[in-house]
Amino acid sequence: MRTAAAWSWRFLVVVAAAGVLVWIIIQLRLIVIPVIIGVLLAALLVPYAAWLQRRLRFPRWLAVAGAMLTLIGVVTALVWLVVAQVRAGWPSLRDRSVDAWDEFLVWLSSTFGLSAQEITDGIDAVVGELDLSTDGPLVTGALSVGSTAAEVLAGTVLVIFSLLFFLIDGRGIWGFVVRLFPRRARAAVDGSARAGWITLTTFAKVQIFVAFVDGLGIGLIAFLLGVPLALPIGVAVFLASFVPFVGAVVTGALAVLIALVYNGPFIALLMLAGVLLVQQLEGNVLQPLIMGPAVRVHPLAVVLAVTTGGLLAGIPGTLFAVPIVAFLNVVVRYIAAGRWRTTPNPTLADVLPERADDPSPDQERS
Repeated sequence: MRTAAAWSWRFLVVVAAAGVLVWIIIQLRLIVIPVIIGVLLAALLVPYAAWLQRRLRFPRWLAVAGAMLTLIGVVTALVWLVVAQVRAGWPSLRDRSVDAWDEFLVWLSSTFGLSAQEITDGIDAVVGELDLSTDGPLVTGALSVGSTAAEVLAGTVLVIFSLLFFLIDGRGIWGFVVRLFPRRARAAVDGSARAGWITLTTFAKVQIFVAFVDGLGIGLIAFLLGVPLALPIGVAVFLASFVPFVGAVVTGALAVLIALVYNGPFIALLMLAGVLLVQQLEGNVLQPLIMGPAVRVHPLAVVLAVTTGGLLAGIPGTLFAVPIVAFLNVVVRYIAAGRWRTTPNPTLADVLPERADDPSPDQERS
C-alpha cells in the first residue's frame, strides 16, 4: 500500500504538471505551432546546409542562404506548377463543367419528371433560405476564414524567421537552453537532445518520401485514367500530405470531383478507388512500417500517437504527434541507459541501430 500510494501521488503530480504545460501550449498555440514547424524544417535543412559547407566549401552564411533559397524555391516552383497547369486546363474544364451541369439537369428531368423551370425555382428557393445577415453562419464563417488567413500569414512569417535563426545560430540557442538546467544534468540533457535531433532529421526525410509516394500514386492513377490536370493533382497531394488525414482527403476529393465532371461517374468511381487504395497503403503500410522503424517507434505506437494527437489538438496534433513521440522515446531511452557517460555525441548508428543488434536492457546498463 505504501508503494502504491507513493506511485499514486507522484503520478498525480506528473499529470497535473503535464496538464498545465498542455494548457500553456494551447494558449500560446499561435507561437508554439510555427516554432515547432520551424524546428522540423530545420531538422531537414541543417544537414543540407552542413553538406553545402562540407562538400561545396560554402561559407556558413552562403550555406544558410542556399538552404533557405532552396526551400523557398522548391515550394514556389511546386505552387507555380500547379497554378500554371490549372490555368492552362481551366477553359476546357469550365466548358466541360457547364456541359456536365446541363446533363445533370436533363437527368433530373428524365428521372423525376421535373421541368427546367421547376429545378431553377428549387435552387432559387434553397439559396433564398440561406442566412446572409451579418450574424448568419455564412458571414460569420467568412469572417472566421479571414481571421484564419491572417493567422496563417503571421504564422508563416514566424516559421521563416524561426527557421532562419535556427540555421544561423542553432547551436548557440541550444547552448543557452542547456545552461538553464543544473550543472550535473547538462551532459544528460545535451546528449539526449542530440539523439532526439537525429531522430527528427530521419523523420523529416521519411515524411518527404511518404508524401512523394502519395503524390506520385494518385497523380499516376489520374494520368492512367485520363483525368485532366493529373500533374497538378499529384503536386497538390504531395503538398497536402504534410497535413495528415485532412490534406489527403481534400486533395483526393478534388481528384474525384474533376474525374466526375470531366470523365463521368464510372471513371470517378475508379479514381475514388485509386485514391482510397493509395491512402490505405500510406496509412497502413508506409506510415507504420517505414515511419515506425525510421523513428524507432513501434507501428502500433505510430497509429495510436497520430490518433491521440488528433483527438487532443486536431490537425496540429496529428502533424506533430509522431515526431514528438519519437523524440521523447529516444530521449528517455538515452537517459535511462546512461549513454551520455559513454556517448556524449551520438551518431545515427547509435540512435537508430538495427533491430537485430539492439542491446538488451542489461547490456545497456553494463
